[in-house]
Amino acid sequence: MEFSLAQRLQNLPPYLFAELDEAKARELEKGRRIIDLGVGDPDTPTPKPIIERLKKAAEDPKNHQYPSYDGMLSFRQAVANWYKRRFGVELNPQGEVLTLIGSKEGIGHLPLAFVNPGEVVIVSDPGYPVYSGSTIMAEGEPYSLTLREEDGYLPNLEEIPSDVLKKAKIIFLNYPNNPTAAVAPLDFFEKAVAFAKEHKIILCHDAAYSEIYYEEPPHSIMEVDGAKDVAIEFHSLSKTFNMTGWRIGMAVGNPSLIAGLKKIKTNVDSGACQFIQEAGIEALETEPGLKELREMYKRRRDVFVAGLKKAGFKVDPPKAAFYVWFPVPEGGGSSMEFATKALTEAGVLLTPGVGFGKGGEGYVRATLTVTEEVLEEAAERLAKL
Repeated sequence: MEFSLAQRLQNLPPYLFAELDEAKARELEKGRRIIDLGVGDPDTPTPKPIIERLKKAAEDPKNHQYPSYDGMLSFRQAVANWYKRRFGVELNPQGEVLTLIGSKEGIGHLPLAFVNPGEVVIVSDPGYPVYSGSTIMAEGEPYSLTLREEDGYLPNLEEIPSDVLKKAKIIFLNYPNNPTAAVAPLDFFEKAVAFAKEHKIILCHDAAYSEIYYEEPPHSIMEVDGAKDVAIEFHSLSKTFNMTGWRIGMAVGNPSLIAGLKKIKTNVDSGACQFIQEAGIEALETEPGLKELREMYKRRRDVFVAGLKKAGFKVDPPKAAFYVWFPVPEGGGSSMEFATKALTEAGVLLTPGVGFGKGGEGYVRATLTVTEEVLEEAAERLAKL
């Protein structure tokens, strides 16, 4: 007997990275060696001090029981201390910080907490697919706000129609940006906070890549005076400390937004594992290996960008994140056609820009989560297309 999916799931588009995995598997079955520049999953191990803290915490029986829904106060205090050191932002760990099972979980649950059927959520286009996916699962309506290269991939908030603003409940922003790697200046965040206040919209900022940068350190939206009136910011230890598989992150900001998200979590999960939170404290307090990680990605960026330019691609070096976003060459077809050709003819897995929304058409994304030698080889392979 087969059962039909709920309508909300039927409305979801296929998840991009699941499709990429299937395409890669088909090529591997043919015996091909594939260079995977698709999913942004760090390839180097979690720093040893974090692992050692985990080992010690895992031996403590108190960490074998149910954790609290908020997360350990010691972890939330470590988050608040880190925000103070890094951004100069004061946070109350008792009501302005929430522990997450990775930032994706929190982003995915936020619309469930605040969006009613038919209400609008404004999402960046191109943008992380979870913003629109979580909106659809909450029976809201995603509205795509186009990011353009000529605008530095910052949205023009004044382009949003008045009828959309009347129904809008949340706006998602993400800087450093995935997929474009764009960075937002502080004055943009100031405008965004003022805009959200004016239109009484929840401002959600995804800051998962803020610690992977090559020039100036990116800003937190919480640096803006009054941001806590309207904003919630999501952060993750995944990319910063090579902890993608550990599933630990945090949300900070407006207490009523934190409380609403917590209410969802009390009904769908039982909190983040305590010994992983202990490891997270170690990461936030000592930041082991972070400086070296940035230097490694910078070397990789420089090698790959130089290789792409030599191959004739138009590409600018990213200022942050570990993605290189570049246009499909003239005559290369759509982003999906070019990505398919790159996989089947060159054995290089790229992410087609259209997978991040219509605004990504004409571009592809590559990750820097392989070695310099492999990136150099990938550029050489792409040169032959």
